[in-house]
Amino acid sequence: MEGKININVSAVDYDKTSKALTHQLSLLEEMVHGEEDFVMTDSEFAFGWHFFVLSVNRSLVQKLAEMMGSDFERLKGKGMEKKFLTWLTKNLDNKSPRFKIAIKEEMESSKFGIF
Repeated sequence: MEGKININVSAVDYDKTSKALTHQLSLLEEMVHGEEDFVMTDSEFAFGWHFFVLSVNRSLVQKLAEMMGSDFERLKGKGMEKKFLTWLTKNLDNKSPRFKIAIKEEMESSKFGIF
């Protein structure tokens, strides 16, 4: 999965969060003329939360960065992936009840190994 950014998502309401993510990323695809640039797994429910993975093509994020220019560079985060998470979170606030997102590879390599 070299060309993808894998994002762990945890959400209280899977339906609302997955719909909000799909809607936002579909709008982004339209904006940059992308197609089939993201995919979402089914959720697993534990501890009152739904856990699932969102995979986004790096090319989609790159097109967003090019289109936003210096505004993208000003987003909080180190590197393209973190800036994209900031952008995605800002665009999902108020559209989905409590949710958290993090880069999957970073979570797996953390010293605690928990998400």
